[in-house]
Amino acid sequence: MQIEIPTTLIDAVRQARHLAVLTGAGVSAESGVPTFRDAQTGLWAQFNPQELATREAFARNPKMVWEWYAHRRELVGRAEPNAGHYALAELENRCRSSERVAKFTLITQNIDGLHARAGSKNIIELHGNIFHAKCFREDTRAANWLPTDEIPPRCPRCGSYMRPDVVWFGEALPRRALDESFRAAESCDVFFSIGTSGVVEPAASLPFVALQHGAVVIEVNPEETPLSASATFCLRAPSAAALTQLLAALGE
Repeated sequence: MQIEIPTTLIDAVRQARHLAVLTGAGVSAESGVPTFRDAQTGLWAQFNPQELATREAFARNPKMVWEWYAHRRELVGRAEPNAGHYALAELENRCRSSERVAKFTLITQNIDGLHARAGSKNIIELHGNIFHAKCFREDTRAANWLPTDEIPPRCPRCGSYMRPDVVWFGEALPRRALDESFRAAESCDVFFSIGTSGVVEPAASLPFVALQHGAVVIEVNPEETPLSASATFCLRAPSAAALTQLLAALGE
């Protein structure tokens, strides 16, 4: 799929001193990562995911909720980073080696860890990571956590159950990750919104914050979103196609 990338967009990226990127489910979908509801297969088809992804559900039946997330981890673990993930990692590498660009920030709503597997470094995971676990009581992530035979595993500090380190329904986003994301939106020169519907708050506000602070905002999405009318540029293509062509246009 060939798309036209305006020279003014290329110039804006080349001249930026801080690039910020927000990615959503569309980027992971290109790797075949199942959506929230697509994970409801087999034995899990009878359950409503919104009734499993809550603190209340875990408190009632921690074993069932843990096993459901183990099922989701298995599905996600089969996916591989796609060309869009690798293009963002390469863009960050170029920023790190450039004398002009001082910073690259990747903010993701995805919990699959594919950005890190592709080589991205400075990642803010707004909704957590399905492969990490934290203490249900203390809300602290377990360092070097590995699966055990006990379901769910116990916190090594307090003995409480461990839970998936993801944001559940009814929970606020991690304060530190949210603050860092808004600081990036306020300070960047160029902001990419890639593969996100633009309707889930507070992440949906980030490109508008960037616009308010004078950034060039580039939307990469095959579909129109609430951001489209305000974005500086819209690339109507999947992320893999758009980002690989952007890299080629930027040159070395």
